[in-house]
Amino acid sequence: MNDKTKIGYQDEERSPGLRLLKKGQKGLVRAVFSRLGLFVLLLLFQLFLAFAFIYWLREYLPHFVALSLSFSAFMSLYLLNTDTDASAKITWLLVIALFPALGAPLYCYTRSNLGMRILKKRLEFLMEGTRDSITQDPEVIKSLREESPGTAALAHYLRRSGCFPVYKHTDVKYFPLGEDKWAELLRQLEQAEHFIFMEYFIIDEGLMWGRVLEILAEKAAQGVEVRVMYDGTCEFSTLPTDYPKRLRELGIQCKMFAPMTPFVSTYYNYRDHRKICVIDGHTAFTGGVNLADEYINRRERFGHWKDTAVMLQGEAVKSFTLMFLQMWNVDEKEPDIDRYLNYPCRPRQEAKGYVLPYGDCPLDSDKAGERVYMDILNRARDYVYIMSPYLILDGEMETALKFAAERGVDVRLVLPGIPDKKMPWALAKTHYTALLASGVKIYEYTPGFVHAKVFVSDDRKAVVGTINLDYRSLYHHFECAAYLYGVDCIGDIKADVENTIARSAQVLPDFMSREKLSIKLLGFLLKALSPLM
Repeated sequence: MNDKTKIGYQDEERSPGLRLLKKGQKGLVRAVFSRLGLFVLLLLFQLFLAFAFIYWLREYLPHFVALSLSFSAFMSLYLLNTDTDASAKITWLLVIALFPALGAPLYCYTRSNLGMRILKKRLEFLMEGTRDSITQDPEVIKSLREESPGTAALAHYLRRSGCFPVYKHTDVKYFPLGEDKWAELLRQLEQAEHFIFMEYFIIDEGLMWGRVLEILAEKAAQGVEVRVMYDGTCEFSTLPTDYPKRLRELGIQCKMFAPMTPFVSTYYNYRDHRKICVIDGHTAFTGGVNLADEYINRRERFGHWKDTAVMLQGEAVKSFTLMFLQMWNVDEKEPDIDRYLNYPCRPRQEAKGYVLPYGDCPLDSDKAGERVYMDILNRARDYVYIMSPYLILDGEMETALKFAAERGVDVRLVLPGIPDKKMPWALAKTHYTALLASGVKIYEYTPGFVHAKVFVSDDRKAVVGTINLDYRSLYHHFECAAYLYGVDCIGDIKADVENTIARSAQVLPDFMSREKLSIKLLGFLLKALSPLM
């Protein structure tokens, strides 16, 4: 199979510029010189110190032990007085107590945001400067307050954390599979006339991205403004290091968000985990689906890949346009944002309900992603159905899940039956016993891997987006989602979760007693390190 076949370019004459896009060298070496590289170096340094004191500096060993204990005590007091999450404090206390020469420098390195300070200042400036770029229609919030005071209160909170108005007159279409989203995405891209903005965590060469790229190149040649942004981790996992240059030669503006930098990147901190596509300011997509062939089941990695997405058409698209432009303009001297927010967008008068797109930024003190989920759990009366690929919970989220079930709410969690990573899978199982004891029902998707990020509750509320139930999504990543209240597709979302449950195996209370010893042991050992996963 040649390179063009791999990336799905069946008609070379139709898009001759695509011949530039052959497989290239990925930045694997750069990955080593990131957080992982520093961790290995510090671990070797710790071992060297231990060896040195045992064999060469025996007489100074008591002094070394006293110094280590004093330093560990100081760091413990310091940690207890920081605003770090309680679970993360426990993890860092353990690491520093056991390995002071490793843990303390690693903690300082992680907390220092080395290499991210300029990014943080620039994003704070952009987000503060665009906080009022989209005004909240007072009639919409008044109507929502009369219909659902609790949802209006949540809208007030999200408006406080960013420029996230709540909208009416927005049509929402739900896609229960990545294949469904891809087919509609292609149709909408073909109709673009003014601009296409795409922001994805993962882009990988293959049929899915190849077909999208053909359309993007054609549209760029027709004069449509095309911008593509992807996370810097793609540089060493899926794409060549010079990929932005290759796309620019096709007339497509392209950027990597936070490229990997030797000994500066903290690897998983502050990754752009969002999936956003905006077309002409009137159509937007979000959800769990990245641009790679496993997401449309053209390549099998972990059995059947179960993913979801939504398409918005109407006024709420403005919020996704703004979210994209905020990230894009991080390195622009003169950001041009307002004109893209003023493209004509026909309100969908027939559309029911309310739509509230929102983002979650790891650089501020708000935990918007987690708090929206907890708000749904705490206000639920009848049921909350959840699909998530990962379950690495802090104490607050675990308590919210348990308390909802203990109040009599039907709480159901749908998780992968075939994991993509063994360690998060083992950590997820450490929560099973406590959740099951409180009445939470857990299901594992037998055919394969669940990558969807979905909450649906009481036939009235739902969230579809990019936010997983793990520390990375809730604390360390840039994320986005659409909060839906009373929209027509709520029934479709509920039905999809129920259909997924029908294809899943329910986890029974005696499940963990029958689980493999290796998985239980792995989860036991990793539990204390879960905030760092």
